[in-house]
Amino acid sequence: MGILSKYHRFREAGQQANVNNVARFGEPDHSLFTTTKIFSLHRHIDIVDESERVVYQATTKFPSLHDKTDVTDASGQQVAHIERKLLTLHQRHFITMADGLHFELSNELFHIIKDITNIEGLGWQLQGNILGLNFELYDERGGVVAVIGQKMLSIHDKYCVDIYRPEHEKIVVAILVTLQHMIKDREAASSASSSSSSTSN
Repeated sequence: MGILSKYHRFREAGQQANVNNVARFGEPDHSLFTTTKIFSLHRHIDIVDESERVVYQATTKFPSLHDKTDVTDASGQQVAHIERKLLTLHQRHFITMADGLHFELSNELFHIIKDITNIEGLGWQLQGNILGLNFELYDERGGVVAVIGQKMLSIHDKYCVDIYRPEHEKIVVAILVTLQHMIKDREAASSASSSSSSTSN
C-alpha cells in the first residue's frame, strides 16, 4: 500500500483515508464509493457509504445521443439530471439539480499532464491527474470541496470520493457521475481513433 497510498488515492470502503489527502487537506468529513454495473441495458452506477449501503444511484438511458442520466437518492427521489452537449470541441455536460440549480462542466483542451474542468455556474474547478487517476474539486475561492480517486484496472469502474464540504454532497455526487461519463467518453474516442489509425495503415 506504500506507493499506492501516497500517489494513488483510491481506497475501498472501510479503509482509512488516503495519507496524501489527509496530509494536504486534513481528514475528510466522510467518503462515498461508486461501482458501475456493466452487464445492463442501462448504464447504472451505485454510490455507497462506508458501510456499503446504497445512498445514491445513477441510471443512463440507452441508447441516448445526449447521454441522459438521472441521479436519485436511496428513496428514489430525484437529485440531478445530466446531459451531454453534442458537436462541441470541449467535453461539455449540463447538470440540473432537483432544487433548480444549473451548472455546466466544460473540459479545457490541450492540457497534457493535468486536466482542468471548469464548472460554469458555480465558479468551481475540477483538476485532474490522468496518469495518477486522481482529481481534486475546488470551490470559487480555491478551497477544497472533495478529492476523487479512481481504481486502477477495475472492470467495475470504481471510484472513491473524500468529501470535505458535506453541505455540497449532492452536487459532488452529480459531478462525480459526470466525471465518470467524461472519462468513458474520452476512452471511447481514443479507442475509436486508434482503431481508425490501425485500419488506415
